[in-house]
Amino acid sequence: MRPVHPLLLLPAAVLLFSGCGRKSASPAVSAAQQIQPVEVAPVERRDLVETLSLVGSLAPNETAQIRAEIAGQVRAVLFEEGQVVKKDQVLLRIDDAELRAQLAQAEARFKLAELNLKRSEDLTQARSMSQAEADRMRSEHASAQAELQLLQVRLGKMEIKAPFAGIAGARTVSPGDYVTASTSITTIDDLSRLKVDFQVPERFVEQVKPGSKFMLRAQTPTGDVRAEGEVYFTSSIIDRMSRSSQVKGWLASELAGLKPGMFANIDIVLQVRKGALTVPEGAILAKPGGTFLIAVRSAGDASVAEEVPVQLGLRERGLVEVRPLREGALEEKQPVVASGVGALILYPGMKLAPRPLREEFRVGGGS
Repeated sequence: MRPVHPLLLLPAAVLLFSGCGRKSASPAVSAAQQIQPVEVAPVERRDLVETLSLVGSLAPNETAQIRAEIAGQVRAVLFEEGQVVKKDQVLLRIDDAELRAQLAQAEARFKLAELNLKRSEDLTQARSMSQAEADRMRSEHASAQAELQLLQVRLGKMEIKAPFAGIAGARTVSPGDYVTASTSITTIDDLSRLKVDFQVPERFVEQVKPGSKFMLRAQTPTGDVRAEGEVYFTSSIIDRMSRSSQVKGWLASELAGLKPGMFANIDIVLQVRKGALTVPEGAILAKPGGTFLIAVRSAGDASVAEEVPVQLGLRERGLVEVRPLREGALEEKQPVVASGVGALILYPGMKLAPRPLREEFRVGGGS
């Protein structure tokens, strides 16, 4: 084997030495001079509203199935289908000839009982009738009077009246039909105002109370309709099957196109947070140690990064409420990195080159 000449090894050694020197010096120089461009937005105080989106159905203010209390043959139908009717308007008459004959008999018995009672009182004063006989006369008079009143009530029920003002539905009987207490004659719907019925999941039940406001959205043939409403009833129980509670509310105004039975979307207000500190959702940095914001602080002529631990609160339309875990660590108008915090290499003390958040990423009018 031929020996290698020492001079041939010299260039390789020089190259190795010079390469090692450049590798060890470059990281410190680049880290000290690195300035990271970032997009920032100020921390702002806003009123945040937490809402819950649900589905419900519309219902009339009042609705009633009209039935006869006393069986009989229909003599006359006095309403038209779809007609607007007034309270106590007669809708239907049932044949009452037999009741009227019974009422005439009862009136005759009552008049006789009145005469007998008057005679008994006169004879009692004259001591010509025993007290027992006088008591029997008073009992017969009271019985005749009660029979007369009963027949008068029954006769009044032969006229079927509207229980409240509303719109008559389709009728199911005609003159000559025989109706009983189980026969549905028609329905009356009061549409002077509409209700909405929906179910609230059990985890939100305590936040929904009478007086809670909601917004209703429904699709009608004329387009999308929106209406405000207010809760007036919350059930005191939780349904074991659906794990939700029934809630009802009134609509504040009457809108064309809305009809009972229609499907509707409900956005109900759960809570309102006044003057909350908010930042864009893109400013939140989640790490194993918690949730942070990257605040932009001034250090002489430079801007540097500072991690501020925060607790998150309500969210609304791209904004999130933040509460600093260190007192005074975050104030209104404080600039924070608002975009790309999860993708950029950022660490405390790092020099930053802040610029306003791009217009397409701004929410709620932030700057």
